[in-house]
Amino acid sequence: MQITISGHQMQVTPPLKQYVTDKMEKIGRHFDHATNTNVVLHVEKTRHLAEATINAKGATLHANAEAEDMYAAIDSLTDKLDTQVRKHKEKSASRRSGNTLKDQAIK
Repeated sequence: MQITISGHQMQVTPPLKQYVTDKMEKIGRHFDHATNTNVVLHVEKTRHLAEATINAKGATLHANAEAEDMYAAIDSLTDKLDTQVRKHKEKSASRRSGNTLKDQAIK
């Protein structure tokens, strides 16, 4: 998975870049079909914003997070993306197995 990290009105330091890379690689372990990930970090006065878009085979996942600290915003962002990745993976697995929600409700 290719990870692109950029900063908007801030400079991305090497420790911050390493932190984002480590967190995104954890998501990549759950999701093998991710081709590239774009992460944008913003600072607006006291608000720290993190955005990420994961382009994958058959899906584009996007999430935003805001916190008082950039590291907290990144943690929140990766939690949101992890939830989306798990949901997408379950959805695609249920399509492959042929089970639908109607079939599960009948059982």
